[in-house]
Amino acid sequence: MANKSLISRILTSIFFKRANVGAVRYARNSRSLYQLIRDALNKSGGLSGSNIAVFREQLGIVTRLLKAYASGEYRQLPWKTLIRVIAVLIYFVSPIDILPDFLPIVGLTDDIALMLWLFSGIKDDIEKFRQWEQTTAGTGEMTTQPVKTIKIG
Repeated sequence: MANKSLISRILTSIFFKRANVGAVRYARNSRSLYQLIRDALNKSGGLSGSNIAVFREQLGIVTRLLKAYASGEYRQLPWKTLIRVIAVLIYFVSPIDILPDFLPIVGLTDDIALMLWLFSGIKDDIEKFRQWEQTTAGTGEMTTQPVKTIKIG
């Protein structure tokens, strides 16, 4: 119950509203999107704890999805989902939000809660992406460049 209250407060906060507006700009600028991905991965690298491995795995999938979108390889992601993912990452990397990151222990609570909310809310889109990733990896190995033969003589 407390988690839903926190998520509701985050989603209605000025910080998340600003992240939502900024998400549209990021979605249209691959360079900014790649930088946001790097920032999110860097921030998650400093997290520790027993449950963080699962969090990082999910974040890894989401960042691969965004990279594939930014490169144009994967475009089956609904616009609404794309904006939601980017807005949550913007909120995640921002040090100033409902619970500022510099507050010991509790500073990252809102960031992680929002990320977990995201992972849960887009699990179908994540699963579709993972299937696409597996299919692409499987066909990528089979479609290697043919060996070129050079005739001599």
